[in-house]
Amino acid sequence: MTDVLPQPDCSLKAVCEPLERCCLDQLEEPGSKRPPNTGAKLWGRVRSKLLRHKLDPQTVETKNWHTDVIEMNGIKVEFSMKFTSRDMSLKRTPSKKQTGVFGVKISVVTKRERSKVPYIVRQCVEEVEKRGIEEVGIYRISGVATDIQALKAVFDANNKDILLMLSDMDINAIAGTLKLYFRELPEPLLTDRLYPAFMEGIALSDPAAKENCMMHLLRSLPDPNLITFLFLLEHLKRVAEKEPINKMSLHNLATVFGPTLLRPSEVESKAHLTSAADIWSHDVMAQVQVLLYYLQHPPISFAELKRNTLYFSTDV
Repeated sequence: MTDVLPQPDCSLKAVCEPLERCCLDQLEEPGSKRPPNTGAKLWGRVRSKLLRHKLDPQTVETKNWHTDVIEMNGIKVEFSMKFTSRDMSLKRTPSKKQTGVFGVKISVVTKRERSKVPYIVRQCVEEVEKRGIEEVGIYRISGVATDIQALKAVFDANNKDILLMLSDMDINAIAGTLKLYFRELPEPLLTDRLYPAFMEGIALSDPAAKENCMMHLLRSLPDPNLITFLFLLEHLKRVAEKEPINKMSLHNLATVFGPTLLRPSEVESKAHLTSAADIWSHDVMAQVQVLLYYLQHPPISFAELKRNTLYFSTDV
């Protein structure tokens, strides 16, 4: 039996890819007495069923979980799904518990941990670089939602078994946990305050003016946000170096992380975005371009940025 429990914001393709691997890898083992191509045929039926439900207005409108079962040649696939509107799934909600890490301001977490980069970010990045940097579709393919929620609970509780759990967990779940952490920050890593300026800066046509603006915006970030952003930036660049193997280019990574790091909180969204079309066209493309700009930029040093800050502040 296979459970399909996708994350709230994942696409049909993201749900289907791990299920397809399950059907093709596990159902067609060498020496199996089942008819040939059972896995592929079963997978085709599941995909067709998922797509029909996705296109069914009544299914999309319901708030309840829908469970279905498909059987073929002694193999049973049971899956549950529920559709959530993107507006709801992308809502940033501050945590009521300030003792955890998810939904808690990054400055609060780093101060409590006495660290420059949150522990969850450092550990997830370390694990991805250790055994997932060559994984095809790393950060694009969703991990199992139940695994991600389990990791979330462990990090929130600061459980002593975190490292052991990480070493045993599917790498896509770890990558998904990192994305979820940034997605659930009460305000984006690049801050609500600077969001309009990032949107204006990336639209500048003059290269020199854009460079000055984009670097100035980085200098304007709070230290915990800036240090964490630069740490993540270098990690994503290392992931992209393995593009021939993992198929994740700088643009692919910017597409995955751009909206996660820049999307404004709900309050700010109302001020800058007037319709759903704006959210999923102009603004998302701009968010991707902002991150892509920094990914394509030569290495950015925190110390150098701070030296420039001192220079600008004294040369007035």
